Amino acid sequence: MRRHPWIFESAIAKGGGDSGETVRVESHEGQFLAWAAYSPSSRIRARVWSFDEAQRIDAPFFIAACARSIIARARFDIQSDGVRLVHGESDGLPGLIVDRYGDTLVAQFTSAGTERWKNVIADALLRETGLSKLYERSDASVRALEGLAPATGWLRGGEARLGEAPPPLELSIQEHHWRLTLNIAEGHKTGFYLDQRDSRQRFADYARRLGFQRVLNCFCYTGGFSVAALAGMRAAEAAGGRAGGQVISIDSSAPALERARAHVSLNGFDVNRASFLDADVNASLRQFLKEGQRFDAIVLDPPKFAPTAAHADRAARAYKDINRLALQLLSPGGVLFTFSCSGGISADLFHKIVASAGADAGVDGYILERLGGAPDHPMTLEFPEGEYLKGLVVMRKG
Repeated sequence: MRRHPWIFESAIAKGGGDSGETVRVESHEGQFLAWAAYSPSSRIRARVWSFDEAQRIDAPFFIAACARSIIARARFDIQSDGVRLVHGESDGLPGLIVDRYGDTLVAQFTSAGTERWKNVIADALLRETGLSKLYERSDASVRALEGLAPATGWLRGGEARLGEAPPPLELSIQEHHWRLTLNIAEGHKTGFYLDQRDSRQRFADYARRLGFQRVLNCFCYTGGFSVAALAGMRAAEAAGGRAGGQVISIDSSAPALERARAHVSLNGFDVNRASFLDADVNASLRQFLKEGQRFDAIVLDPPKFAPTAAHADRAARAYKDINRLALQLLSPGGVLFTFSCSGGISADLFHKIVASAGADAGVDGYILERLGGAPDHPMTLEFPEGEYLKGLVVMRKG
């Protein structure tokens, strides 16, 4: 038995339950397989809580599961006070995402099972972290597949005391050697992309070691990779490298670009060395190519092109197109950090897509590294689907 936590509708011969109800899963021969949360609306009809027949799925079960997940993070190397404390199936709590930003927790309940146990889980999270504030961002589209309506707002600690302002929605975190800000009510996911934390540090390392002068950050969102590039460039200059490098950041969200611009100032970088384009990335890459521009480093960190394997073909074409253009825009010896956060695109397929893009561009490159999510976004042996974020570091030959 593979002990996979998902049971699809097509695999169920009979049985049912209410939304989020714990059900006993048995084989055709009547052998116990698992305890799972039932979802009458989703194609993933049941999500496994435990493969132990003696396990009781009750409040102590969720308290213990939250405690295990939080304790595990203390063993990881996390250079930030922004941390993912619970990562769904990988932590034995399918459909639950919990991020900590300083003294504030933000949670997403995206499955019928976690919705049913929401209050128990909320209390457990606060008890185990010693915090008092928990904000809910259960507005992901996958809730609709579970038959659940969106839900946002303070779950715990949001009441304003007499004469005091309510808790802030605007927060800041320390990440490696820089500071970044977020809005937990408006930002993507739970407010920020914590999964790219270590890849941003790797980009800063390359900028320092190779002395980038022209950097292009595509789909930049709030400028995490842009800040990392500037940090690396500053370190290179301090070690005697060339001064005056430039970072161009592109996104189609004006509010995200405003925050990215603010991050440059927040970290003490020269604002004249950073420019921000509110534009379509694909069109911009084509225009740069037409103008004969070249870059020492390019970041491609696009949104999810393929939420499921059914979208893989269309997504592959989109990934290939932007990677082809980016490889053409790299100077010889230049470095491409390219990513896919699409669950429907495997690491092997993503490699093939980038290789095909290089062939079409007439460009070969060295694959220097494979990147993934930060360690607090783990993939486990029993749940390989947890590897949603894939990245390659490619140096153009020449």
